Amino acid sequence: MSIPAPLRRVLECDELCTFVRNRQRPLWIWLAMDRHTRRIVGCFLGPRDTLGASGLWHSLDTPYLDAVCHTDRLAAYKSVVFGNRHRIGGTQHIERFNATLRARLAHLVRRSLSFCRRQSHLETVVWLFIHRYNASLP
Repeated sequence: MSIPAPLRRVLECDELCTFVRNRQRPLWIWLAMDRHTRRIVGCFLGPRDTLGASGLWHSLDTPYLDAVCHTDRLAAYKSVVFGNRHRIGGTQHIERFNATLRARLAHLVRRSLSFCRRQSHLETVVWLFIHRYNASLP
């Protein structure tokens, strides 16, 4: 039995790049947003390949594992989102959140000397921002 379209969960997934220690060590922040509630429901920091996409997928709670997933054209998503659940495009809300994240966290500003020295510090800063963002939503 399939879930009716209005009740089906919809995710928007995207990734943004930052650096740890220096520009030769890029690190990607993978994010998943529930389209209806605008909450960030998954986050993973890792490489921009199938390992990163898999890490994001494993960070999701069980109800989101059968969601329709809107992504960009990155091929890594095809390794974790199968069939008609994967849609290309429709990522406006998560892209807007990425812009907010870059504007509010100095560690993520492009062409800056403010990148983190340790990955654990970056993870803490990003998770704190996500928890505060989610708590601010109605």
